[in-house]
Amino acid sequence: MITLSSHVLDTTAGKPVAGLPVTLTCPDGRQVTAETDADGRCKQWADIQFEDGTYQLRFHCKDYLVSTHGESFYPFVDIHFTMASSGNHYHVPLLISPFGFSSYRGS
Repeated sequence: MITLSSHVLDTTAGKPVAGLPVTLTCPDGRQVTAETDADGRCKQWADIQFEDGTYQLRFHCKDYLVSTHGESFYPFVDIHFTMASSGNHYHVPLLISPFGFSSYRGS
């Protein structure tokens, strides 16, 4: 069984980002939008049953960055990644600031 979670951290403020909308796009084009919780984590993907394939997470960060830091170079950040049933759990962290971002496969 494949599971997916994410975590958004503001590297400028040094804190998690709560209430950030995140849209998951599945290989078949289905989409579901969720929000990060108070700890900046997101793992509620409605009734999606994950299968092997390439997925996309779109982090809608402009409103958060503008309201927190006054500006945002990135209106959103898209991360494409491949999940396979042999991978079990996937974790996609995003580190953001008004002028940069970084991601990696977490644990």
